[in-house]
Amino acid sequence: MVVELISVGTEILLGNIVNTNAAYLAEKCAALGLSCYYQDVVGDNEERLCETIRTALSRADILLISGGLGPTQDDLTKEAAAKVLGKPLVLHERSKAAIQEYFSARGLEITDNNWKQAMVPEGSIVLDNPNGTAPGMIIEKDGKYVVLMPGPPGELMPMFEASVIPYLGRLQDAVIFSQTVKICGVGESKAETMVKDLIDAQTNPTIATYAKTGEVHLRVTARGADEKEARKLVKPVVKELKGRFESHVYTTEDAVTLEKAVVDLLLANKLTVSTVESCTGGLLAARLINVPGVSEVFKAGYITYSNKAKRRLLGIKKNLLLKHGAVSREIAEAMAIGASVLSKADVTVSVTGIAGPDGGTPEKPVGLVYIGCYVCGNLTVKECRFQGSRAKIRESAVSSALALMRECILKYYSEMTFGNKEK
Repeated sequence: MVVELISVGTEILLGNIVNTNAAYLAEKCAALGLSCYYQDVVGDNEERLCETIRTALSRADILLISGGLGPTQDDLTKEAAAKVLGKPLVLHERSKAAIQEYFSARGLEITDNNWKQAMVPEGSIVLDNPNGTAPGMIIEKDGKYVVLMPGPPGELMPMFEASVIPYLGRLQDAVIFSQTVKICGVGESKAETMVKDLIDAQTNPTIATYAKTGEVHLRVTARGADEKEARKLVKPVVKELKGRFESHVYTTEDAVTLEKAVVDLLLANKLTVSTVESCTGGLLAARLINVPGVSEVFKAGYITYSNKAKRRLLGIKKNLLLKHGAVSREIAEAMAIGASVLSKADVTVSVTGIAGPDGGTPEKPVGLVYIGCYVCGNLTVKECRFQGSRAKIRESAVSSALALMRECILKYYSEMTFGNKEK
């Protein structure tokens, strides 16, 4: 079946907010086996919204429309959809009661315009919204399905997971199952080359590559008569990918991020960690601290942005800084060792580089970053050259630091095990 995404809101058109809903819905639709050929963004204008809905209905089976379900006069999505589909709006008592309860629980006064949200197109399936006041709706007509969802991601995503996915699953004549193989330490072009033969020969299941900052995700998707059959088709392909990429595969679970994989590795080996950052300014520590349970392993995070801080906090000699400069292999080494001495952590990771847009030279251009990793007395330093904006360079540096940390821990235990076998 073909799906089309329509995002409603003048603020999206003007660039005031980033359209994260479309990215989320597109990925979910792909996992469900739905074909998406068009995505539309339309402002808060009823005439243009009606025209967009009519056009989408002419070329898609399912419309996923987000935004414009609020209480104000410029929230027109429901009205436009009802007009195009020839459905009058009627009061939905359950939604009215939910709105009353929502405001009462928070001690807020209900203004008259909020009751607008309890009006729904006649005959529609109403989707409860425990995270807000605007219910979602599904309207069926002439073999077409129009799904209306609130715009705030904190409302849309839970509603889509709880109510829309099960509904869309029932429309499919087969079951779709996907599993993602997440890889770090291998670039997108190399990863694609390594699986090109599989992609060229694919029918069912299929492999799709997604480039992330510092990572590559390979989504394996199969269609089967039931989930058991689809899973059976996916399993050997995932096994083949794991065999090709070996230790670069850090998970095959959608919910596991690179930082969680690193924290799980630290927890499993009872290792503590500290970070010391210059150009990334604490972003690496923040990524790690986002993971629940990290308090068991995370000892300290240092931001030594200036040379003075590197000298005073980490004990780096002034002559070393003058000789090699703050952005150098030698300083990355000294930072990692200094943080280890200071925090007594088993693993320390250092980042120093030039994030730009200024400060680069022909010898040390913008994007040059050195990452140091010190694991139980074993030191590794990696030179990286990133491109893009200041934010992109910093983000890339953090992802590479996480990947290097994981690689160094795995290498340390691999060598230790091999060494014991030799003895």
